[in-house]
Formats: sequence, structure tokens, C-alpha cells
Amino acid sequence: MKRSIQLAFALLIFSTSFGQDKWDIRRCVDHALTNNISVRQTDLQSRFSELSYKQNKGGQLPSLNFGSSVGYRLGRSDNPTTGVLEDNNFLNVGMQLQSSVSLFNWFSQKNTIEASRLSWEADKEQTKKIQNDIALNVAVAYLQILLAREQANLTNVQVEQTKAQLENTRKRVDAGVLPELNAAELEAQLARDSSSLVTAEASVQQFLLQMKALLNLDAGASFDIVTPPVSLIPLEALADLQPDAVYGIAISTLPQQKVNELRIQSAKKTVAAAKAGLYPTISAFGSLSTNAISFKKAIYDQVLNGYSPSGARANAGGGTFYPIEIPNYVDGSNVVGYYKPGSITRQFNSNFGQSIGIGLNVPIFNGRIARTAWDRSKLTVQQFELQKEQGDMQLKQDIYKAYTDATAALQKFNADKKSVQAAEKAYDFASKRYELNLLSTYDLIISQNNVQRTKIQALYSQYDYVFKMKLLEFYKGQGIKL
Repeated sequence: MKRSIQLAFALLIFSTSFGQDKWDIRRCVDHALTNNISVRQTDLQSRFSELSYKQNKGGQLPSLNFGSSVGYRLGRSDNPTTGVLEDNNFLNVGMQLQSSVSLFNWFSQKNTIEASRLSWEADKEQTKKIQNDIALNVAVAYLQILLAREQANLTNVQVEQTKAQLENTRKRVDAGVLPELNAAELEAQLARDSSSLVTAEASVQQFLLQMKALLNLDAGASFDIVTPPVSLIPLEALADLQPDAVYGIAISTLPQQKVNELRIQSAKKTVAAAKAGLYPTISAFGSLSTNAISFKKAIYDQVLNGYSPSGARANAGGGTFYPIEIPNYVDGSNVVGYYKPGSITRQFNSNFGQSIGIGLNVPIFNGRIARTAWDRSKLTVQQFELQKEQGDMQLKQDIYKAYTDATAALQKFNADKKSVQAAEKAYDFASKRYELNLLSTYDLIISQNNVQRTKIQALYSQYDYVFKMKLLEFYKGQGIKL
């Protein structure tokens, strides 16, 4: 894990603001989690997974669909209700209600539902991981501001000390006790210290701008953070953060480890669902349907317009036969009535049909599609298992490294504190010797710079130790300690 991420956890313990216009770390993190695009995108993916789960779960229920149609037929066509060809215009109305349900599919649906549920759980844990990453990024920016301000404060103290030395030296130079060179050297040192102070204060403003960018705040908006002293951060004893015990907790609590485990479980359910595609499935179906027509066929009076031979003959006797003819009638010009079908309700009742059945689907040969899907799903399980194994190994290495780094950081911090004490003591002696004209200004400046350098180093060592301890506490599952 990167050092910046390791250091970030130290900042998650502050929750009380020291002023209404200043942001504490909790407020910064909450604002980032609400507005960060990466978090929102991951949350959307989790919602997609939830929809897939609900859709698969609903697939267990029978399907039920209603359909309706209205049509108009012209010319010679079959009567929709009788099937007889007629030369007429029909207005046809039909309705259907269909339903089907899977009776047995070798638990394919059950395993698919469980796989989608586990995938949804994994995506929710993935969202938590992204939230942790964003919180760490914000905490790193918060940390940079705190360190920059601590350094600016130390540099400001250095400037004030140099000013005091210059004023005292100037008085002694004016009195003729010291040469002008002493004052000139202190003036040069004051200029260097002032330049360092300007640089440190500019760094604070730059880190504040970076924080605004992380929080999606306007660069010109008024923004500041609270700056609590590092000494107020509570720390567990290093003996209570043994790596074996911390790893045992982290393996079951960190979101990434949960994601890996849930992906494996989901993939195994997918394997079972894919295997079911090799076996027959049984389903049931049923439907209800009816239709009706509407038309008006006119009935005209019949007019005789001639006769046609029928091909039959009548025996008149004596060998005489007479042909028999039949009359021909055509529709006259007078309408004497209409032929109409029954009422819509009556036709619906008369034409009402029902069907029900059982379906059997036996996969015989489909180009190895089902078997390939099964084999691919088994390889996916192995892929996720290797990913989990690698993640667990990396986590253990990170925890042991964090413990080793924390031990080394504690030792370095203790050594740097002693260095500060020794440098301050040396500077105190140097100041007294300078007052007695037993030490040159150059040597006094060197002693003063040594104090400044050791204080800055001790400050970094202290933060480094606290950050690594907070990382171990995070792995232990303590989260934010207020």
C-alpha cells in the first residue's frame, strides 16, 4: 500500500470543529463522499446489480400477457368466426390471454437468483472500498495542510528568534562591543528565514487549493480547516497491534476482502446455473382467446333473368325427351333486409377458446454452447480464487510492513526528540557564549539552524509514527476513533 494511503488514517480521528467557518476532517470526508463522481458511479453499479437481482427473482413467477387486435378486411376473404370464404367486408376484434411457467429447470433459476444476489452484495462492498479510498485521499490532503502549517509555525519562530538576535546584536554593534560583520550576518540569516517563511505559507495555500479540488469546491471560495495538534491524537499501544492478530481481523472486515469472497460465491452459483443448461427442462403453458366480427350484408329481391340447361331430360313417351332448364335469379334493386352476425357479447361467448399444456425441452446438440458456458464459468471461479489468494497475501504483507514501519518510526521519533533536546541545549550554550563574545555570529547561526532542522525532522517523525499506528488500528477494524 502506498505511503500516502498509510499516512491518511491519522486524520480520521478529528470530529469537532474549532470554528464555524473551518472544516474538520469529518466534514471534509462527508462532503467528498457525497459529491465525488467515483463514489456515485460505483453506487450506480450497485443499483444496476440490485435491479438484476430483482429481475432474476421475478423470473420464478408465471408470465401473464394480454393481447388485443382490431382489423378490417375488404373483398373476398375467410370469415374469422366461421372460416368460410365470403365476399364481404369484416371488422374483426380478437383478444388473447397467455401464461407460462417453468416447472423444473434443475435449479437454474434458483442458482441464478443467488448468484445475482451475491454479486449485488459484492458491488455494495465495492462501494464501501471506493468510499474508503476517497476518504483517504481527502485525509492525505488534510495531512499535507497540517504539516505545512506546522512547518510554517516553526519557520515563523525561527524568524522571530533571528529578529531578536539581530536587535540585540545591533545594540552591541552600535555600542562598539561587536563588529558590523556580526549584524550583517544576522541580517542575511533573517532574509533567508523570511524567504523560508514565505515559501512555507505559500505551500499551505497550495495544499488548501488541492483540498478544494478534491471537495469540488470553487477555487475562489473561502475555505479553511481546523488544525488540531498532533499530540491530541489517541494511539493504541504497539503491543496491542501484533500483526498476526490484526491480520485475523482484517481478513474478515475489510471491504476488498469481502468483495473477493462474495465474487467467488457468486461465481460458484453461476457454475451450478450453467450446468443446468445441459439437462431437460419442463414448463407449463395456457391461453384464453376469443374473437368477434361486425358486418352488414344486404338482402335484395330476386329477379328472373332467364333459364339455364340443367343437363337433365324429361321422358315424354314414345321416345321423346325434353331438356329440363332451371331459372336464373339475380339481385334486384330493392333491399328487403340485412344479414347480421350475433351481438359482440354472444360472439365472444361462442368463440371463447382455452388451451393448456406441458412443454419439455431436451438439449441434444447446440454446438457446445451450453457446455462451453459451463466450462467457462468454472474457469471464472478459479480466476476469482486466485485473485482472493493474491489479495490476502498482499494484505498480510502490508500489515507486517506497517507493523515493522511503526516500530521503526517509534524508535526514530524517540531518537529525534533526543536530537531536539540536544540541539536546544547546544543552542542555549551558544547563545550564552555569544552574549559573552566567546562565539562568532556564524557559529551561532549554525547552532540555530541545527535546532530548526531537528525540530522539523522530529515533527515529520512524529506524524509518520502516528500515521503508521493509525493504519494498524484501521486494519484492526477500529475505523474512526474520536
